[in-house]
Amino acid sequence: MKASIRRKYGSSNQIKIEDIEKPTLKDNAILIKVHAATVNRTDCANLTAKPFIMRFVLGFFKPRKIILGTDFAGEVVAIGKEVKSFKINDKVFGFNDTGSESQAEYITSTEKNLFLIPENINYKQAAASLEGAHYAYTFIHKVTIQSGQNILINGATGGIGSALLQFVKQYNVQITATCNTKNLILIKSLGADKVYDYTKEDFTKSKEQYDFIFDAVGKSTYGKCKPLLKEKGVYISSELGPYSQNLLYALTTSVSSNKKVIFPAPYKTEKTIPYIIELLKKERFNPVIDQEYLLEDIALAYEYVLRGEKTGNVIIKI
Repeated sequence: MKASIRRKYGSSNQIKIEDIEKPTLKDNAILIKVHAATVNRTDCANLTAKPFIMRFVLGFFKPRKIILGTDFAGEVVAIGKEVKSFKINDKVFGFNDTGSESQAEYITSTEKNLFLIPENINYKQAAASLEGAHYAYTFIHKVTIQSGQNILINGATGGIGSALLQFVKQYNVQITATCNTKNLILIKSLGADKVYDYTKEDFTKSKEQYDFIFDAVGKSTYGKCKPLLKEKGVYISSELGPYSQNLLYALTTSVSSNKKVIFPAPYKTEKTIPYIIELLKKERFNPVIDQEYLLEDIALAYEYVLRGEKTGNVIIKI
């Protein structure tokens, strides 16, 4: 089978498409023919080992898993004799932030890491519903959102931000979002009540105040956003921040401030993906898809995502 391989950390030029053996099916495993995956921020972190802390998870000097890919959507083609929950021809998807080895024609998975794709979406939509939405779930479940509150989402066009905007809209709140000029109409259509074009204006210069500021791209800081928070307001970022300050702020503000930083340590997929599935079934979440690449062009997809230019999700067709 063909697979996207990198044997050491680095840029997209480390990626090669190689012919390797199809994975061996164990008694407790499921063999899946992959139809679609994405290249996302987690994939880029797994490729580059940045931030440095990733090396403690992935392998310090070189990656333990050489096949890239964290999410996937595909079809069950074989099952081990101990498998009870799935059958051949089931349409399935899944996500593993430390790597599913899914940018390949076939993968294996265990039952607990696999979910049935809702009947009303296709493989590409399914793949686009995972990584960003998984982290977006974490944002909204680390706080208590109530009707009428005022929320700002910085970076509403990314995989996390575009999902987060749709998730937050369910709470009957006032949403302000930031995006670039080309995505103003898209972000309004997803539910933003007010939009800042970050190429022309700086939201931190506003005098408006918010109950929550969700930085879905990690390109601002608590220091810049603190004046915009109401009393007991909360700042959450998708990144560690300069010098990993968000971890420190999460500790210190929990006891010493009436405005808090919360670090969004992600929940397990057994909790996040069923939530996503319900929204997909009810058509209350529509994952945003930007560009599509073939597996053999995956290095170009990584280059594009690493430039920070993508809107929503970049699909790999396999």
